[in-house]
Amino acid sequence: MTLFPSSTREIPGAGTIPRHIAVIMDGNGRWARKRMLPRVAGHKRGVDTLRDLTKNCVERGIEYLTVFAFSSENWRRPPQEVSVLQMLFVWALQHEVEKMHRNNVRMRVIGDLKSFGEKIAGLATEGEAMTAGNTGLTLTIAANYGGRWDLLQAINQIACNRSTESGPITEEELESRLALSHTPEPDLFIRTGGERRISNFLLWQLAYTELYFTDTLWPDFDGTALDVAIDWYRERDRRFGQTVEQLRARSGVAGDASKQIVT
Repeated sequence: MTLFPSSTREIPGAGTIPRHIAVIMDGNGRWARKRMLPRVAGHKRGVDTLRDLTKNCVERGIEYLTVFAFSSENWRRPPQEVSVLQMLFVWALQHEVEKMHRNNVRMRVIGDLKSFGEKIAGLATEGEAMTAGNTGLTLTIAANYGGRWDLLQAINQIACNRSTESGPITEEELESRLALSHTPEPDLFIRTGGERRISNFLLWQLAYTELYFTDTLWPDFDGTALDVAIDWYRERDRRFGQTVEQLRARSGVAGDASKQIVT
């Protein structure tokens, strides 16, 4: 299996447009409450926003989009809300995958789907199979996912398939077993809704990702908001442990090194 470049072992290529964006879609409930609507209305609107974001990413030449749909900690929410979220997931898998397929989008689902039951797991498998040959944007949906779960499941896979004489586990071996091994590391992480934390999302993969937080609630996150995030990303110096002077020399950029050296 060919691995993508690791930001801790080498300096990956970077561009003015992020190749991979990861998103925590936060604020559905607050969006609904502000409008005196039930929380489910916010979650339904959030599905529409994800559809629009997928289209916006395709239009901007982004290759990978990974979204946090349901965390392993979201089971702590009220049972009625958890049930609604599962029903929305079923609806989306039944009605949105065909649209993705027509638009050359490849869909992947990562996480411990067993807890959702056979129906959701089966629909996810069918959707992945339908879109497997598509060559456009790869949309990865993290459902019943947690960064710590991901690391543990990768380590357990390795433990079951190697002998005690194999030596220490390497980064490459671990990365090949992570749920997101089919994508490069995210260049840009976006969290909507005003919170400033990563909430157990992609703990390994976000090591050198640029972290962007916005007060915009997820249902209001449109193409303009995405462009603001990308513009912010363009202003970042992605040094990967180097100094600004090293970046300037590496990129052949003269003058103010604080202006993007991401080329």
